[in-house]
Amino acid sequence: MSPSETRVLPGPRPTLPDTGRSRPRRTTGLLLGTALLIAATALSLAVGAERIPLGDVWSALFSPSGSRHDNIVRELRLPRTLIGIAAGAALGLAGGVMQVLTRNPLADPGLLGVNAGASAAVVTAIAVFGITSFTGYLWFALVGAAVAAVLVNALGGTRSATPVRLALAGTAVNAALFGYVNGLQLWDLSTLDSMRYWTVGTLEKRDPGLLLDTLPLLVAGALLAFALARPLGAIALGEDQARALGASVRRTRVLSVVAITLLCGSATAVCGPISFVGLMIPHAVRAFTGPEPRWMLPYCALYAPALMLVSDVIGRVVVPPSEIQVDIVTSFLGGLLFIHLVRQRKVAKL
Repeated sequence: MSPSETRVLPGPRPTLPDTGRSRPRRTTGLLLGTALLIAATALSLAVGAERIPLGDVWSALFSPSGSRHDNIVRELRLPRTLIGIAAGAALGLAGGVMQVLTRNPLADPGLLGVNAGASAAVVTAIAVFGITSFTGYLWFALVGAAVAAVLVNALGGTRSATPVRLALAGTAVNAALFGYVNGLQLWDLSTLDSMRYWTVGTLEKRDPGLLLDTLPLLVAGALLAFALARPLGAIALGEDQARALGASVRRTRVLSVVAITLLCGSATAVCGPISFVGLMIPHAVRAFTGPEPRWMLPYCALYAPALMLVSDVIGRVVVPPSEIQVDIVTSFLGGLLFIHLVRQRKVAKL
């Protein structure tokens, strides 16, 4: 038999390492995440500058009578809560995909230049085209995020991309784009004033119409992320083993970049840049789910919006009647949680 005719007998297929985490435990974690999200939603609707009893919240949602509490819940807090849920889930999923894709538990969606691309596009829209409305910012932010992600992927090498090359390309693009943003803001003070409000990551006074505009993109990104869970799990073992499992590394990498761009770009366009959610939640839940994306991503979709809503509620009540923006709270809480995980030696590896 010639060498070309030699056949390799099938052996044991590589699998993700056994983390000792049982299916019942993981399922319990999903149920707990669902309960936490429901509780965070109730808090977001009931707690603020004016406390509203949960009974009144229920009445406002399902049998409104036109009372003052009904107006507060339906007109102010419900849209804010829905935006928080959608943006939180998007950032959590984007972060989970990003960390598996780069095999780096400290990576976040900003590593692909998504936030930098969105910021550069928004500042250009303000300075060059004179756009001052959030509706106008929206599509510029989405396009900028997509262009930056494609550029990072191209610089990282479409065929020969590695986690290190992607990280280096993302760092370079981030530095260049944020340098452009800062320079343009200093050159045009009116742009600085307009840009300042958008760059504050917040759920306050965000137009719910923006969520409706981006919802198809968010749903598409989420579905794509969940569909990529199995090939991403193969990539987590290394590219050679991923190919042995039949996964297309290049296609999975490109589609993952598309999912991250849709998710993080849409969330950033609606809420502005919100840090730490996409970094901390996937890293934290991995201690319970292990490295398997088929479990980690659903956890991210539940725990990330719960964190977002709880952070928003904390920001409302800490310094009443003023508010602390949700980006500031998530950064503070995320930093404390990260320190705790490191001190408890619960840092999970990919």
